[in-house]
Amino acid sequence: MTATIDPKIDTDRLAAWMDGAGLPGAGAPVEHRFLSGGTQNDIYEIRRGDERCVLRIPPPGAPANRDEGMVREWRIIEALDGTDVPHTRAVALCADPEVLGRPFYLMGFVDGWSPMDRKGWPAPYDTDLAARAGLAYQLVEGIALLSGVDWRARGLTDLGRPDGFHERQVDRWTGFFDRVKGRELDGMDVATAWLRAHRPLDYLPGLMHGDYQFANVMYEHGTPARLAAIVDWEMGTVGDPKLDLAWMLQSWPEDTGTPAAADASYVDLYGMPSRDRLLAHYAEVSGRQVDDIDYYVVLARWKLAIVLEQGFQRAGNDRKLLSFGPIVPELMRSAAELAESSGYRP
Repeated sequence: MTATIDPKIDTDRLAAWMDGAGLPGAGAPVEHRFLSGGTQNDIYEIRRGDERCVLRIPPPGAPANRDEGMVREWRIIEALDGTDVPHTRAVALCADPEVLGRPFYLMGFVDGWSPMDRKGWPAPYDTDLAARAGLAYQLVEGIALLSGVDWRARGLTDLGRPDGFHERQVDRWTGFFDRVKGRELDGMDVATAWLRAHRPLDYLPGLMHGDYQFANVMYEHGTPARLAAIVDWEMGTVGDPKLDLAWMLQSWPEDTGTPAAADASYVDLYGMPSRDRLLAHYAEVSGRQVDDIDYYVVLARWKLAIVLEQGFQRAGNDRKLLSFGPIVPELMRSAAELAESSGYRP
């Protein structure tokens, strides 16, 4: 493999640091290949001799708080080592920005595939609906297992503020909305008032991903479907794991057996299990009740609408952010409609 020339990675400095950290491959040249990047992180495949791993680092222009975020992400994946949660192996953390300009960490390379790698499901999931259903069950199982991690025993007691988690949600996110407010959103007052008046049936703090969806997992090659790793832990915290479940299900179609399910999300959901079946699987694996899922779905839709609105209001000429414009009001209206129609009571 030929090393990719990229001025963002000083391979000599990286090799020296790896040697000092006692990592395998001492003396061999470091080869690297850019995998993906954006405003939050750049990701590279690293090879050194027979060793293969992935380097994750904020790009030069990322906000300063991404440095702290690197360490936070590292703490989560390190804490997951030895658990039954599919994750990338923790290799090493470099908190010293002098090495490559920003803190970074190395994690194990996952030999698998991401639903975001291509358009449409790969074979056999493109035609075998029974196999495709396994992708959804595995997706749910990932966060069900995550919810059972003993975060206290894993040294994550200071990762989040689980006490008062739900009490803070409305004030925190309405504050974000007020800072960027450029228009009124139909249904926001209804959904906000409903969330203030309702609470989950129970609240069992646990480790949560914060942005759980098909875009942030990888699968092993072949069948049956097997989750290889949960990735991208920027939003990871200790909070309410059932919000991860709702985040995943908030746009899940009522009927996955109609052609419309193929266009209900950024992935084809036709032939996937129903929401009720996925809820039952989560409850079975996690041991948590899901009778109050409507509360979490209202919260997820309401919160996602505010997150996307922040992007839309600063879009400028960014086509992706501008595309959020019509999505936000629809999300907020759906949150309000579910709140008004829900039979769930606190």
